Amino acid sequence: MAADGVRLTARVSGVVQGVGFRYWTARKADELLLTGTVRNHVDGSVELVAEGPGPDIDRMLAWLNSSRAPGRVENVESEVTEATGEFGEFRIIG
Repeated sequence: MAADGVRLTARVSGVVQGVGFRYWTARKADELLLTGTVRNHVDGSVELVAEGPGPDIDRMLAWLNSSRAPGRVENVESEVTEATGEFGEFRIIG
């Protein structure tokens, strides 16, 4: 377990595919120095797993729920747990 961070697991739904959502989410994660992944799902949603300090995870979650996120976010289901430290960087998958 990572001693100094938390993990955000979020599923974002709405118009979030085909609008640069994963790219801009990865850029935001880089800006906040978070590690993790973002990927599309076949149901049209996007899954984000990000790890980092609690305040930065809070900033990412606030961004996901804001009008600054690309596309049209209709819902963000999220869970914050203890970080595992498994990621070395933030990557777009698939």
